[in-house]
Amino acid sequence: MNKQLVEGKQSHFWFCFCCTNLDISASASLLFTVWTPLPVVSWLAPFIGHVGICREDGVILDFSGSNLINVDEFAFGAAARYLHLDRTKCCFPPNLVEHTCNIGYRHSEYGSAITWDDALQLSRRNYEHRTYNLFTCNSYSFTANCLNRLCYDGSMGWNMINVAALMLFKGYWINFMSVIRSFLPSMLVVSLGVMLVGWPFLIGLLSFSLLLLGWFVLGTYCFKSLLDC
Repeated sequence: MNKQLVEGKQSHFWFCFCCTNLDISASASLLFTVWTPLPVVSWLAPFIGHVGICREDGVILDFSGSNLINVDEFAFGAAARYLHLDRTKCCFPPNLVEHTCNIGYRHSEYGSAITWDDALQLSRRNYEHRTYNLFTCNSYSFTANCLNRLCYDGSMGWNMINVAALMLFKGYWINFMSVIRSFLPSMLVVSLGVMLVGWPFLIGLLSFSLLLLGWFVLGTYCFKSLLDC
């Protein structure tokens, strides 16, 4: 058997093993979004990271480069946080008149799916022809596109901001080492910056974080054409 395939399957089993605090029946599929810190960027702004979304078999899909959707090779390292998604909150219409969501026509026009994996595959085909840009079209955009095709939680307004907020406030750490891996570099950068520059470094770092957050918020809600991905 292919060595890479074996290692990939082991990573799925380990990921599922780490999610022990979830109450999942034997017949339920493991539907997740996952998050990992970005090198350098997360050191300066720990709330910024890279996200992916799992297929029904646990394989992670993520948008990590122009015309590139990673399959079973989560970019930038192992997942550090996860969020369990509820299948019952998805809309899988067999036809136009059998939508379970309240925005059936808009959902069909956008591109609905009949299964979870079907939605991810449609988004994958779409993003295999997109140019990656950390500030305008990134992994959060891809995950939001998948959730919109699923009309997850009855909404088609998923975007970078609410996907990030969902993971930030409702996600879980996989283990303690994931916390260390996510925050230790940032703590070292802050400590070194304060030692060498002093308190102005913290002011500059805070300003950078606020500018970055402001860009995504304004681009998402006020200047939508900038982040139309």
